[in-house]
Amino acid sequence: MTKRVISAIIMIAVFVPFLIMGDWPFTIVMSLLSVMGLYELLHIRESKKDFPKFMKIIAYLMVIFFTTLNASSSDFSYNISYKVVSLIIFMFVIPMVFINDNKKYNLNDALFLVGSILFVGLSFNLLMVTRNISISYIIYLFLITTITDTFALFTGMLVGTHKLAPEISPKKTIEGAVGGSLMGTIVASAFYTTVINPPTPLVIVILLTLLLTVIGQIGDLAFSSIKRYYGVKDFSNLIPGHGGILDRFDSIVFVTMAFVILFGII
Repeated sequence: MTKRVISAIIMIAVFVPFLIMGDWPFTIVMSLLSVMGLYELLHIRESKKDFPKFMKIIAYLMVIFFTTLNASSSDFSYNISYKVVSLIIFMFVIPMVFINDNKKYNLNDALFLVGSILFVGLSFNLLMVTRNISISYIIYLFLITTITDTFALFTGMLVGTHKLAPEISPKKTIEGAVGGSLMGTIVASAFYTTVINPPTPLVIVILLTLLLTVIGQIGDLAFSSIKRYYGVKDFSNLIPGHGGILDRFDSIVFVTMAFVILFGII
């Protein structure tokens, strides 16, 4: 637990200044995180089968492209041409013909790379766009995930008895999930109404924040399901006590995507 707390303090001390600065410093950090996130996905996939090295190089370049595309935008819209989509399909599917060995590289590998690039790249890009719109929004979303995760852990340790999803994450409990959502809703709703101060009725803010805390926990379980499938505890050991980049950004990715959908309401 001590290692986990120390790592959290260091992460906050490193990440927050870039979050405050925004603009190109934050873009650089998000690009680095997206590359590390993609590396973690490819690394656990390669526990079953290796990708050709040059395909991984293309994948890393593409995830940087998707992460930084429209990085200065302050609008929840994503502009990409059919030319780019066609190029990406060519880059990952056509090599199957030249490699000419399904054991080395096949359609499943190509689709995994394309899906991973889109998922990781768009997720970190969306975090940047949310930051561009308002730093208050991104703080609100991080409060939801951080407070929910923290109190779900402590509540589960203290009173947790009923397993939430034992086949995916054996340690998570229903009591922990309820406690995490309750505190996450209280703290994040208080921040939203006092700092952002929207005209939205308080009851709507509370209900939608509660929904986001639940979605954040679903995101956590979704990433846990990936780890369970590949038989690993964490995506990597980059952050002592926390795991890897995707272990820390699992909830925030889902919460941010849901926030985009709800943005016109809240």
